[in-house]
Amino acid sequence: MLKIYKRGEAPDAELVRREASSADVSGIVAGIIADVRANGDAALMKYNAKFDSAEGVALEVTAEEMDAALARADAGLVEVMRLAAENIRAFHEKQLSHGYIMSGKNGSLLGQRVIPLRRVGLYVPGGTAAYPSSVLMNCIPAKIAGVDEIVMTTPASGGAVSDVILAAAKIAGVDRVFRVGGAQAVAALAYGTETIPQVDKIVGPGNAFVAEAKRQVFGQVAIDMIAGPSEILVVSDGKSDPAWLAADLLSQAEHDKLATAILITDSMPLAEAVQAEVERQLSVLPREEIARAAVEANGKIIVVSTLDEAVEMANAVAPEHLELAVDSPFDFLPRVRNAGSVFLGRYCPEPLGDYLSGTNHTLPTMGTARFSSPLGVEDFVKRSYFSYYTAEALEAVADAAALFADAEGLHGHAVSATARRTGGEAE
Repeated sequence: MLKIYKRGEAPDAELVRREASSADVSGIVAGIIADVRANGDAALMKYNAKFDSAEGVALEVTAEEMDAALARADAGLVEVMRLAAENIRAFHEKQLSHGYIMSGKNGSLLGQRVIPLRRVGLYVPGGTAAYPSSVLMNCIPAKIAGVDEIVMTTPASGGAVSDVILAAAKIAGVDRVFRVGGAQAVAALAYGTETIPQVDKIVGPGNAFVAEAKRQVFGQVAIDMIAGPSEILVVSDGKSDPAWLAADLLSQAEHDKLATAILITDSMPLAEAVQAEVERQLSVLPREEIARAAVEANGKIIVVSTLDEAVEMANAVAPEHLELAVDSPFDFLPRVRNAGSVFLGRYCPEPLGDYLSGTNHTLPTMGTARFSSPLGVEDFVKRSYFSYYTAEALEAVADAAALFADAEGLHGHAVSATARRTGGEAE
């Protein structure tokens, strides 16, 4: 049952604490990565046979297979995915940034270039559910950024990738798809194999093995984030419908047994009503076992004196998803400092962000919203600076640069700064 706490009954740190998996898979993952680096495709085929019963199945999905999957996929769902893709594209196009150039003294120029990454790897999880939405959310911003090639890896049970995943890949514009999952897929993307090309960055969520693999290959490639279990925190006054809030909490609890679902409210009657409603809805939820485990591990209702206190506690949690189910939610929005994505008002449930609104659902978890941002176009570009100085511009500042260098004990820097002075020699 979802527990109810009054603020002050326990320290705030205890109230907002989340249980995370303590399983240490680092050794297993390190062994898999080493195997893939040494044996390439042969290692991938071995793991496909071992974990996905996909013995002897080709690693790459052909263009014909993708076209056929799109044709077979439910037409209604395909239409919805196209709508979602349109919304995601419209939202993320606003994030495009451009370089700039500025003029200095004596003909000097300074500037910044924004350069798309060459190749990006997208990991799409399998397991207890298929996530075509993750394909759209991770691929479309990369396409907008101008990434040259997007390759996707995903587990293929029995050698088959679900039609809906391949349909989403086709809609999003994925260039190549490979049948491989787990830590071995991350290793293949990071180091390359005979079939799978090496990428510059790996994005997309996964299980503990995938997360650990991303952690271990970071530095060889860039990664988006180390994603933890799903989280939702709802701030509500006493005017919200308890059934709505219960449904919102369970929308994330059903993801993972370690998911977090928290309601913070200034109304004890609402707290009690939501508690009862969660129990009622759990009893008919197809993923009841998963959701109930999450509710018992990380679910809670916290009753506070004021909504200002509620927002204060929300900032301490720094949730992946934050709902402000209150009157005048825009009055509270400026006070929200730490949240991956914020859903405003009583008619904006979190699943809109998961699927359709256009905002990205790849978000910081486990409190990392304190310093991290949602996935966006900027994650698929890099910045490079440039400088241009004329002889006159250099002459005007050479001594200043040399003085700075000497102050740091780097005389070679000083020599470099003054070696080109007009009519002079290196000192």
